[in-house]
Amino acid sequence: MNLLIPNLGTTSLKYQILEMPSEKVLAKGRQERVGNYRDAIARISTGGTPIDAVALKAVHGGPKYRGTFVVDEGVVEALRQFLPAAPAHNAIYLTAIDAFRQAMPGVPMVAAFEPEFHTTMPEHARLYGVPGAWLEDGVAKYGFHGASHQYIGERVAAMLGRQVKLVSCHLGGSSSMCAIDRGRSVDTTMGFSPQSGLENATRHGDLDVFAVLYMMERHGWSTEEVRNQLARGGGLTGLSGVEGGDVRDLEAAAAEGSRRAGLALEVFVYEVKKSIGAFAAAMGGLEAVAFTGGIGENSARLRWACCEGLEFLGMRLDRAKNDSGSGDRVVSADDSGIAVLAVATNEELIVARRAYGLLTRRGV
Repeated sequence: MNLLIPNLGTTSLKYQILEMPSEKVLAKGRQERVGNYRDAIARISTGGTPIDAVALKAVHGGPKYRGTFVVDEGVVEALRQFLPAAPAHNAIYLTAIDAFRQAMPGVPMVAAFEPEFHTTMPEHARLYGVPGAWLEDGVAKYGFHGASHQYIGERVAAMLGRQVKLVSCHLGGSSSMCAIDRGRSVDTTMGFSPQSGLENATRHGDLDVFAVLYMMERHGWSTEEVRNQLARGGGLTGLSGVEGGDVRDLEAAAAEGSRRAGLALEVFVYEVKKSIGAFAAAMGGLEAVAFTGGIGENSARLRWACCEGLEFLGMRLDRAKNDSGSGDRVVSADDSGIAVLAVATNEELIVARRAYGLLTRRGV
């Protein structure tokens, strides 16, 4: 079975064509700083490879859709219902579903929802202190980037030769962290929506909801106005004043003397560092930290900054290992009590495995 796995992020489109169950990569591609996703999808090249199914890494479908499903009208309706909670993501995937239906009529589509990996979180880590009726309406911590965190958990276990208490740091245009205790997600920084947790490129991260209500009443803003501001002008963009909030642009601006850009990077590093400590407490220990995503994998400077000051936990990076090398590797010192790794994630592989398992069970 040949599966096309498009991975549509908030700023990029990656894809792989995988032959399953061998997991052989038949083709792959990547587009950065994507503006129009319908056009980006049209530029995907299959190289003449026949496609048996398309498997999407979907984001937010609410309490009913926290697993892997064949795309039908129920899935589409759930994506629409939770569009206000994930405006930067669900809109992209609704566009993708429509685009692939037109481009590949009759080809089955599968949606592998990101919260699936986080269904192992205990209730005390998942619940908010909101009115009971809100809980009944599905307001709880879902967690996202599940395919990435699952892959990182499996990859780190393979590299170290054992399951460990791990903090997975998926840092990029969209960033989140996950506490993984021997292969199971036990907590994560993103909550009810991908807006929460760490500051993202354009999304605000954790925020006191009463600040939102205050600003709405003070300025007479509508819900839609506030949603657009926080989804497109918050996060690293809002802190730095650098449009798009790309860390590469922030680092360049900081190097040229921009105090706001430098401060935005400091805020981001602080939140990562604080979350590592919190997750160590949640798991009752820490054995490894893995950095992935566009920032985590590629920015040696930010990896160093995120680990600096955590020596009291037993963590110590090796400057030469961290600053050089390529591929999946350990960047901590040989005598570090905590292994620190730089790892390339592979969300597409996790999505392919989930989709193949579902399709074969259904006899597709």
